[in-house]
Amino acid sequence: MIKKIALIALIILGFTKVGFSQADSVNNYATIDYGAAKTYIVAGFEVTGTSYYDKSVIQIIAGISIGQKIKIPSDDVTKAITSLWKQKLFDDIKLKVQKIEDEKIWLELALKEKPRLSTFSIIGVRKGKAEDISEALTMKSGQIINQNLLVTVEREIKKFYSDKGRSDTKVKFELVDYNAVKNTNRLKIFVTPGPKIKIDNIIIEGNTALTDKQVRAQMKETKWKKRLFAKSKFIEDNYSDDKQKIIEKYLSLGYRDIQIVSDSVWRGKDQNVNIKMVINEGLKYYFRNIKFIGNSKYKDADLHRVLNIKRGDIYDQTLLDERLNMSQQGLDVSTLYMDDGYLFFRIEPVEVLIENDSIDLEIRITEGEQARINKVTVKGNTKTSDHVILRELRTKPGQLFSRSDITRSLRELSQIGYFNPEALGVNPVPNPATGTVDIEYKVEERANDQIELSGGWGAGMIIGTLGLTINNFSARKVSRASSWNPIPSGDGQRISLRAQTNGTFFQSYSASFTEPWLGGKKPNALSVSVFHSRQTNGFSSEDSRSTGLFTTGLTVGLGKRLKWPDDYFVLQYQGSFQQYDHKYSSTGLPYISSIAQGVSNNISFRMILGRNSTDQIIYPRSGSNISLSLQLTPPYSLFTNVNTSQNMRWLEFHKWKFDATFFNRIFGDLVFMTRVNFGAIGNYNSSLGITPFERFWVGGAGLTGFNLDGRELVALRGYQDNTLTPLYTDPNTGQTAPKGATVYNRYTMELRYPISLNPQATVFPLVFVEAGNAQLQFKDFNPFKLYRSYGMGVRIFLPMFGMIGLDYGWGIDDVPLRQGVNGGNFHFLIGQQF
Repeated sequence: MIKKIALIALIILGFTKVGFSQADSVNNYATIDYGAAKTYIVAGFEVTGTSYYDKSVIQIIAGISIGQKIKIPSDDVTKAITSLWKQKLFDDIKLKVQKIEDEKIWLELALKEKPRLSTFSIIGVRKGKAEDISEALTMKSGQIINQNLLVTVEREIKKFYSDKGRSDTKVKFELVDYNAVKNTNRLKIFVTPGPKIKIDNIIIEGNTALTDKQVRAQMKETKWKKRLFAKSKFIEDNYSDDKQKIIEKYLSLGYRDIQIVSDSVWRGKDQNVNIKMVINEGLKYYFRNIKFIGNSKYKDADLHRVLNIKRGDIYDQTLLDERLNMSQQGLDVSTLYMDDGYLFFRIEPVEVLIENDSIDLEIRITEGEQARINKVTVKGNTKTSDHVILRELRTKPGQLFSRSDITRSLRELSQIGYFNPEALGVNPVPNPATGTVDIEYKVEERANDQIELSGGWGAGMIIGTLGLTINNFSARKVSRASSWNPIPSGDGQRISLRAQTNGTFFQSYSASFTEPWLGGKKPNALSVSVFHSRQTNGFSSEDSRSTGLFTTGLTVGLGKRLKWPDDYFVLQYQGSFQQYDHKYSSTGLPYISSIAQGVSNNISFRMILGRNSTDQIIYPRSGSNISLSLQLTPPYSLFTNVNTSQNMRWLEFHKWKFDATFFNRIFGDLVFMTRVNFGAIGNYNSSLGITPFERFWVGGAGLTGFNLDGRELVALRGYQDNTLTPLYTDPNTGQTAPKGATVYNRYTMELRYPISLNPQATVFPLVFVEAGNAQLQFKDFNPFKLYRSYGMGVRIFLPMFGMIGLDYGWGIDDVPLRQGVNGGNFHFLIGQQF
């Protein structure tokens, strides 16, 4: 028992298994008569020659201790040496007699440790590939070099290449640069990658329900050379998985007795492989009678309605399991029970009769007692306060357990943006004795504060942006010196500071603050933002030629979550004030020809009804984000006589916007995104016309945040910036120039697939088709008269910089009076999504 404990201690101390060699049993300093065994008392026992291992542990393994009686020569000595050899840690072991006095003996255990690994290098492959192999190896510096280590390294390298279809890879080793002082070697690993093993042919026999092509189509990773655009390579693990996919396909078609009777793989020409698979399909079965047993909470008719499997339906075991347990739509029998607290619910389908091609089922239910939530805890939050997380959860102590509430809680944690959505988890711990359950949520903090550095082209100039957004600020911790690390955080408040400039022509400054839980008890959000911008023609304000537009604004918003029609809805109210000061030159030249000289005031109220059910923020796979907004000013002209000049002083308009984005998972992480956008601005008094402010400018990248005259820049890739904005000819001067649209529409479809979902660098390429248009007057609006484009791009989300986008779009349609604005166009921005 003591030796076992000592061995465990050796493992804890980092010992590693090695090979062993022969050794002498006893080496004499003192005279011993080997012809007559004699018993001694061990007066001293010294371990030498080891620098890595605990000497007291070695003494225990050897089974020799001071004060012990030992017979020399005898099996006691042999056992001591053998016990040490079994550890496979040493190249040489000697038990030496230092001296003998009467019946006392002093012993020395002289050891020579096996050499250890200093460093290793991989030779025969490119530097980048060598780094990839190194990451795949479990070998570390300091490990004992033995045959087991070399075999492990060889196996790991061969697996690395076999996973890439190169199963004939060769690996050799060479030990060099022995350091006698440190007892270390450097290991050279020579790698000769084998050729990629392709698949010449896949032969299918015995199939009638599915064609050969349909069977091969199930083999997603085992593709033969004849398949167009498919990379052919043979990987044994993938082949096993693909055989299971063939079985699952047949099961979904009712062939419950499906078997792959035999399969063989052999090398053909050029060392490529051939595969032959013999299938026994069996009969095709159908559901007949389905009976529920053990249910008292719900009637049979209710359960049949959820199960939704009819007599005569194909016997699809996958569908049956999904309808009983985990349907992606949430319409399954288990969810029905578990959403009502029946955590201890169990369900088991049993085939009670198989007759010809029909199967009768009994679905046996054990309802159990309803479970209530006892404790709700959070683990892994190193920055965010517990109360910020707990207030987002739908599972509260004392409530009945609900699977849907847990799913929704995970979605809410993903939406707030503080945690890695790929690492979110939950651990329900049921206690059947008390009828309760403890729920522990597991989170992983991610960096989500952002520095925005963006550049783009807007309004005929290059605009640079610098912004800082703190997404998890804590105002209540500001007075605590210990909380400044580097800033107070954890309470979910948001602060944003932003500056834009073009040098002397344009500067803009903005700041905003958001409290998502005003008062801390209900999810009522308060937001306040201020901004100031100045746009000039570049001349000094003292120059008589100087013109410019100076804008100052304030917006206060209040939002609340609704419970009807469902709790994905949010209603927001915003009140805002903007003042535009348009300064003409001393010679009467304007900065913007459509805006009158002097001050224009915009007091408006905006209401936004939104519904966001997306599963996460950065890379949504399901759900939708829909919003309808109405922004309006007081109808001054309906209460008093206002001329066109006065209408410029107090702006009046009503503005409608509709935005809808839908995400649908096709399979795995492949996502199809569709989006519809519509906007229109109108007036109360037709004789006054529509205000030149707050209009839509369409085309290009849509530079976010550039506020010249309240305009909204709408992206439409494949065309140059703002080139789909309608042209207007001034009847007085005859000059033609772009004028903001009063109505626009846009349709977008994207196919996305992530390369990396790492929260530190989320990367996903996409392909898109897009179409849209903009009109000067609503009477010209035609939702089907569109400028079309297509292209591809990539999105990279970095926590410090936000979303980075690079797209290449091809504009299909020519734009009248704007030659060359379509065709191929690159669109690059930092800090926004298109």
